Amino acid sequence: MNKALIVATSALLISLSPAQAQGASYAIDPTHTFVTFEVLHLGTSTSRGRFDRKSGSMTMDRSAKTGRVDITIETASINTGVAAFDKNLQGKDFFDSETHATARFVGDRFTFVGDKVSEVAGQFTLLGKTHPVTLKAVRFNCFEHSRLKRELCGGDFETTIQRSQWGMGYGIPGIPDAVRLVIQVEAIRQ
Repeated sequence: MNKALIVATSALLISLSPAQAQGASYAIDPTHTFVTFEVLHLGTSTSRGRFDRKSGSMTMDRSAKTGRVDITIETASINTGVAAFDKNLQGKDFFDSETHATARFVGDRFTFVGDKVSEVAGQFTLLGKTHPVTLKAVRFNCFEHSRLKRELCGGDFETTIQRSQWGMGYGIPGIPDAVRLVIQVEAIRQ
């Protein structure tokens, strides 16, 4: 190998090293991560539910103020506490879980205030349709977990979507188009 190529390759590796050293990979902790929704029901009360099965990963570089999060939700794991309602929501009028087994959020534009994430913008896929969504952080924190002896980062994020944008128009206007999503997430550094 010629000297010029060795010098150029070394310089490139040195210039990349600090950015790579600052970034970290995290695994979403499914036991401390919850995806819930709220929607007004016939103008009288709020219907709530959550998805019991979800998985994902996150990378984050607080120095560079960048990150990426990827969360997959199993739509058949919907849990409202009422089995008949869950079955209805899994059906074709709503989540169509048999045809669309998962929903997915991929966020690749992190906004920071100081070293804390204040929002994550990305793409949300539901019922085979993908649209932009921005999750606002209600709180966010990273700390050394005393039992795991590893960094844990997490927070509460929320947004409101118009479900008809993804083709879920059943029951509108009696069941409003606006659905509030709340995602409580904790991720452990790998």
